[in-house]
Amino acid sequence: MKIVALVKHVPDATADRTFTEADHTTDRTGVDGLLSELDEYAVEEALKIAGTGDAEVVALTMGPAGASDALKKALQMGADAAVHVLDDALHGSDAPATARVLAAALTKIGDVDLVLTGMASTDGGMSVVPAMLAEHLDLAHVGLVGELSVDGDTVRCRRDNDTAAETVEAILPAIVSVTDQINEPRYPSFKGIMAAKKKPVDTWSLADLDIDPATVGLAGAWSVVHAVTKRPERTQGEIVTDDGEGGIALVEYLAAQKFV
Repeated sequence: MKIVALVKHVPDATADRTFTEADHTTDRTGVDGLLSELDEYAVEEALKIAGTGDAEVVALTMGPAGASDALKKALQMGADAAVHVLDDALHGSDAPATARVLAAALTKIGDVDLVLTGMASTDGGMSVVPAMLAEHLDLAHVGLVGELSVDGDTVRCRRDNDTAAETVEAILPAIVSVTDQINEPRYPSFKGIMAAKKKPVDTWSLADLDIDPATVGLAGAWSVVHAVTKRPERTQGEIVTDDGEGGIALVEYLAAQKFV
């Protein structure tokens, strides 16, 4: 069985988000980055499934040179191999272009039984790439999965909503995006960190995937950011001393702001 975990290198969510002045894309070179937290759950689930049988786990990413750090973390956690789609023309790619490139990479990897992803990227937060990927590959897709198991050629998924839980089954190969409730990602051990240095990492360009550079990146994007405005600094709110009429002052404020 071959399982591919999609991973993404994202800016640290605890740091200030910055954008390049030239094209208003997210700055991925001037800030510290790391493996997207939500993708760690996909890697962990892939490793858990692999641990129950004979399976190979491959980590796949697309992005600039720094994206190799996401692959390194996945390999340290226990993935067997990694693939990095690296090409300057990918800069500025939107979700449709990302899905197209990843679909081509999965096809090149070949014989993939299960693709696992996080439920969203912590920088974009769109949550649409897994479904778009399934459309490109003509595969079943199950999203927001909080528990899953594989039995033969079937993957059984449970998803929880506000009022109930539902179980969905799909025939492999399939694409499944998991939530942060599905497991607890492991920390890389010293043994895992050392072993990761010897694991294979393939680097592919757009030419390797037979993709026209003009159809991806900013040139092929369906959406473009024209301007970015920095969030204003927080200011101190109005302080009301409660002299017995604090409740009235609160209601008047809420009414003035049209909250009530």
